[in-house]
Amino acid sequence: MSSPGKQLSEGGYLVAKAHQIGGRVFAKLLREKGGAEINPAQGRILFALWKDQGMSITQLSKETALEPSTLTSMLDRLEAAGLARRAPSPADRRAIVVECTEAGRALEKKHSALSKKMTAIYYEGMDASEIEAFENALRKIIANLVAAE
Repeated sequence: MSSPGKQLSEGGYLVAKAHQIGGRVFAKLLREKGGAEINPAQGRILFALWKDQGMSITQLSKETALEPSTLTSMLDRLEAAGLARRAPSPADRRAIVVECTEAGRALEKKHSALSKKMTAIYYEGMDASEIEAFENALRKIIANLVAAE
């Protein structure tokens, strides 16, 4: 395995910095657009549930990259707000699945527009091939990190 060149040695730092700044920009958009009923981490949970209703805590933890303990406290808040619920799995009564409530589903349209705005901000000035290369590189990095976990 070759060592990364100088220009690549900042990758982890740059990803972390983009994540931090992106979180602040998204929180600002949420406040401006009246979506402040949830924070960005709660938005990730709801986004995952919008894509795949009825996920186990384990699946949801993997999908959102949130630790189970963090996820549990976030789910407590989402349940208290009436946006999500935990229910017995229809396939296995011993298992618990997390679902969006109707109120949680109602946020999907509003937050979908915010997500599109964030995507436009992220990719400003990039063409389709740059976006594809960037996302492919991120997928490899994530796979490497998951393997190391």
